Amino acid sequence: MVTKKFQDLTLSALGMGTMRLPVFDGDDTKVDEEKTAEMVAYAMERGINYYDTAWGYHGGNSELVMGRILSKYPRDSFYLATKFPGYDLSNMDKAEEIFEKQLQKCQTEYFDARV
Repeated sequence: MVTKKFQDLTLSALGMGTMRLPVFDGDDTKVDEEKTAEMVAYAMERGINYYDTAWGYHGGNSELVMGRILSKYPRDSFYLATKFPGYDLSNMDKAEEIFEKQLQKCQTEYFDARV
């Protein structure tokens, strides 16, 4: 895998976004976790080390699914990014609460990037 230096990180040239994961019955909130795990394993085996999710993806389930899947890999083997739901301005006073919830959902102690 081709990698690129960004500050002190060595990122794979390709990353895996999680806005469009496989789902059941066309329902965006019902993520097919088994197929997603296969996709992540395929990506990891090929050196992809950047994974991007967000609060609102798949009705909030993208972070949960990716948290369960990525928790099976050493945390220092990948970079994880997520996004604050700034599209809903009523969330602005809940930034810290949402951040903590995102950490829980992603089963991680930190994010490498948060937009």
